[in-house]
Amino acid sequence: MTDSFKAKTSLTVGSKTYTYFALKALEPKYSLSRLPYSIKVLLENLLRHEDGVNTTKDDVETLAGADFKKLPQKDINFTPARVILQDFTGVPCVVDLAAMRDAIKTLGGDAAKVNPLCPVELVIDHSVMIDHYGSKDALDLNAKVEFQRNEERYTFLRWGQEALKNFKAVPPDTGIVHQVNIEYLARVVFENDSGMLYPDSCFGTDSHTTMVNGIGVLGWGVGGIEAEAAMLGQPSSMLIPEVIGVKVSGKLAEGATATDLVLTVTEMLRKRGVVEKFVEFFGPGLANLSASDRNTIANMGPEYGATCGIFPIDSETLNYLRLTGRSEQQIAVVEAYAKAQGMWWTPDAPEAEYTDVMTLDLGSIKPSLAGPKRPQDRVLLTDVKANYRKAFEGEQKLRPSKGPATVTDKGNTFELKDGAVMIAAITSCTNTSNPSVLIGAGLLARKARALGLKSKPWVKTSLAPGSLAVTEYLQKAGLIEDLESLGFYVTAYGCTTCIGNSGPLNEPLGKAISDNTLSVSAVLSGNRNFEGRVHQDVRMNYLASPPLVVAYAIAGSTDVDLTTEPLGKSSDGKDVFLKDIWPTNSEIQELVAKAVTAEGFKKSYADVLKGDARWQSIKISKSETYPWDSKSTYIANPPYFVGMTMTPPGIQPIKGARALAVLGDSITTDHISPAGDIKKDGPAGKFLEEHGVNKVDFNSFGSRRGNHEIMMRGTFANTRIKNTMTPGVEGGVSRHFNGVAGPVEPIYDVAMKYQKEGIPLVVLAGKEYGTGSSRDWAAKGTILLGVKAVISESFERIHRANLVGMGVLPLNFVDGQSAVSLGLDGSEVFDFDGLNNGATEVSVTAKKPDGKSISFKAKVRINTPMEWQYYNHGGVLQYMLRQMAKA
Repeated sequence: MTDSFKAKTSLTVGSKTYTYFALKALEPKYSLSRLPYSIKVLLENLLRHEDGVNTTKDDVETLAGADFKKLPQKDINFTPARVILQDFTGVPCVVDLAAMRDAIKTLGGDAAKVNPLCPVELVIDHSVMIDHYGSKDALDLNAKVEFQRNEERYTFLRWGQEALKNFKAVPPDTGIVHQVNIEYLARVVFENDSGMLYPDSCFGTDSHTTMVNGIGVLGWGVGGIEAEAAMLGQPSSMLIPEVIGVKVSGKLAEGATATDLVLTVTEMLRKRGVVEKFVEFFGPGLANLSASDRNTIANMGPEYGATCGIFPIDSETLNYLRLTGRSEQQIAVVEAYAKAQGMWWTPDAPEAEYTDVMTLDLGSIKPSLAGPKRPQDRVLLTDVKANYRKAFEGEQKLRPSKGPATVTDKGNTFELKDGAVMIAAITSCTNTSNPSVLIGAGLLARKARALGLKSKPWVKTSLAPGSLAVTEYLQKAGLIEDLESLGFYVTAYGCTTCIGNSGPLNEPLGKAISDNTLSVSAVLSGNRNFEGRVHQDVRMNYLASPPLVVAYAIAGSTDVDLTTEPLGKSSDGKDVFLKDIWPTNSEIQELVAKAVTAEGFKKSYADVLKGDARWQSIKISKSETYPWDSKSTYIANPPYFVGMTMTPPGIQPIKGARALAVLGDSITTDHISPAGDIKKDGPAGKFLEEHGVNKVDFNSFGSRRGNHEIMMRGTFANTRIKNTMTPGVEGGVSRHFNGVAGPVEPIYDVAMKYQKEGIPLVVLAGKEYGTGSSRDWAAKGTILLGVKAVISESFERIHRANLVGMGVLPLNFVDGQSAVSLGLDGSEVFDFDGLNNGATEVSVTAKKPDGKSISFKAKVRINTPMEWQYYNHGGVLQYMLRQMAKA
């Protein structure tokens, strides 16, 4: 390192002396107190990595002196301390590393060189599904099914654990990745092998990596592609970010929960517009927010669109580290380092300078849900009934309901109506990390049980704790039996309903919904409720706090106002209202203080990497390269490196392209790359059947991300996607044009026809293209289908970067134009001109079947010199492989 500022110095904590790069070396020339906390983390990263090439003295000075009201358009590099993966997105990362080991040998290099260069930790949490529920043995039964379904994947991950250096895997049935991150993996201040200290930071292959921001760790979700670059030592290039400050004041009122708070924050910030911006919370109200509440807010950074939603390090951070069982030396290091670097927050700390400042009064927060289709669409508890009815009216125009159905299921006969809550799930790291809302749910269940209330018989109830520690404190609080009395048995330790792993509805229920085109609901304590995500048969999905999840299970419908109408009747026949069983804040906090202890966390994480007998019994090959099985439908060697040479292909012209899809606004990565059920009659389902897989063993798209053949066939295959090239037909379909429009066919089939003809493809889209989860397959599937360019009105940050990383050209319409305003309907032939290195704009000509041409400009969204490097090489993986082969 160059160390132009002579910043490297030492820090003694206890009996140990460490080295670190002191930000004070930049003073007095630059005032550090004016810098937001998150910028100090970036600044330290530049200072420590200054080498005169990738990071220069000028980079450091530009950031240190930046005016956040008027930022320079300058890109800087950021190198995270570590990378964290979950198994849906982590398996493809390890598959790519295994494929690179094969490919580097072909190029004349050494396979053993392909290893992560920074710590990589994978938590297996996305594979378990709620097949069994409502009984004490549900947890064990779901775990057994999980291992049966995922044996190939888990064997592959065990191989990676043995073959790859710097790679650890937290076994299945332990907890949700983000919760395991904050409770166990996060260092807050990182110490490397040579005793150097620096801020802990991480990239994660799940967009909710931002959760760790709640304890002062700068991290955010990236696609698997960008994560792999970081794993292999590549710094991530980014523009100096705007930082939106949120000044917090006041205290939560009686009856308001952390969930209500975060849904309010999500609505507020999404309206403000914070995409590609940092959000930083400060102000006197922080003193009234526990670390768990901060984590809840930080978790939903993707929902409000920010790169991060960060809190500074303060005494509450230390309290949380102590509570979760970190060592006293680590806690002392965090405090000493944060104070030495000017990163320690106190209520009287000087206010930093921000791009803009918003205010948040905690006292104004009211009980809320969000839905029925987007997490930013907050609705007051008082207005849920009206909100449902308005959404129901819209559904009736598309698919009229035939009215109630009489159903017999599990010995109960009842009338199933529109608005029925079919799924009530306490799930997802957003809330299962927060003892207050979990204890609150348990206390509400206790009071309901005492009055003789039950969940309605049609409701699929589940409790998926975010970690073993949650069950530990619920048991200590004596609340497990109360939750079980209402059907909320522990069903899994993993990310379940929130990602579509809700499992099947009982057959009579599913049939009644389908036969009568009922518009039914789910209420979950998760962070995502996009169309088709939670369950294909459930069209209306509401995010809610865990206590409200229990309440709606009792009510059994969203066509009810819980603030004025009874939940049900007590055992003595009296009406019971929500207010009758809602626990007070003091009741909750008293039980939290008693039941949530450091000893419980230490016990839960004592052997976290060991796994159970099922994990330990997996037999693996200890070979340097992975022994691919050509018959596997889970793990396959991807085709990215076929025919690759040491010479980069450079920028290839895009001429004579056809549209594969013309899409609207808010197309999510769920629409592009589904994670849920694999339909039997779709291209992926047919492929599996052709390879001898029965429908019962299809598993989910997410679990099969290690096989490109499945994922290509699942790309754009969401049942709710609407391609305007096929008006009136919903789902992943398109038309092949060859002079005339062909019939409506699956998008995969249309793409393969164009591939045979050697015709490149484009996708046209509206605003916020690629919102949602940080799915690399949304970009990988796009390129494998033959799509060379995506033209949208705007992109979500992660997906745009992923497209570049896979060699797909991201473009934006300019001057308020859109596919609609330009009259583009997908029948055109597209030519792109002016694409060269560093280009900011291209000219596009779209020729109609009648010979008429439409010409327009499009903005090139390759943002940095490093991204141009990746694009020239055909993608980031090809770039890195050539660098390693050269070395």
